[in-house]
Amino acid sequence: MVDWDKLRIFHAVADAGSLTHAGETLNLSQSAVSRQIRALEEAFDTTLFHRHARGLILTEQGELLFDATRAMAQRLDAATARIRDSEDEVFGELRVTTTTGFGTLWLAPRLTKLFDRYPDLRIDLMLEERVYDLPMREADVAIRMKEPSQADLIRKRLMGVRIRLFAAPGYVERAGMPATLAEMANHRLVCQNPATPQAAASAALVQSLLANHIRSTLTVNTYFGVLQAVLGDAGIGVLPDYITRDVPNLVRVLPEVESGEVPVFLAYPEELRHSKRVSAFRDFVIEEIMEDRRSRRG
Repeated sequence: MVDWDKLRIFHAVADAGSLTHAGETLNLSQSAVSRQIRALEEAFDTTLFHRHARGLILTEQGELLFDATRAMAQRLDAATARIRDSEDEVFGELRVTTTTGFGTLWLAPRLTKLFDRYPDLRIDLMLEERVYDLPMREADVAIRMKEPSQADLIRKRLMGVRIRLFAAPGYVERAGMPATLAEMANHRLVCQNPATPQAAASAALVQSLLANHIRSTLTVNTYFGVLQAVLGDAGIGVLPDYITRDVPNLVRVLPEVESGEVPVFLAYPEELRHSKRVSAFRDFVIEEIMEDRRSRRG
């Protein structure tokens, strides 16, 4: 049977790519780490690392073992999270992933209220377009612009988003307001590049707008960048409607033009069903969405 401690040391070395850095993480000397790796290679009767002046590179056998130890570490993280969940308190780390646009424009500005409620909560907010593997515990909670397809997930539909056209008052005063789609040719369009990973509905809207012989465009790879350019009077922006509460001075352009509905889902692994951190975060997000709806009706 393989010594668990040797596997733990191997995982740290493979993750760091260096005996020295792994030793610093584990509070062990480089020679102690090296001895444990040699002993593990002897136990498996194989070479786990190629030694180079620039550091250590996993062999094919080392990659196989690293895949196994990474899965073990993720499962241990999940078990630890469940064990540490208190019946009465919310504390510890919660890893949340969502898109860059939703994370920067909607979620991040609201998190102060969540921390006021749970001051011992730690949130690692990961803003990327790629879909994290929740069952493999790459993240604890995901908010995505389409229903997650992975198995063993609890999913809840939060709301529907529409992508619309907005401009800053200063731009409208200077450049005027288009009355038809054809008149968009006289304005600069600020939008995400259609090739940027995004919901199909928003990409389709951008493509249809660009078909109107628009001479000048500014493309940005995030909605945050689009918003900043619009606020700087750069042109008419293609933006999600959830920004309207937080940026109330934007002017809606061509109100009849909008994308199809983009569903927003919150999802987390089945094994975190009873996690107090996850429940607290989920309930907070739902409360904020309900508050947004009330403010729009008002």
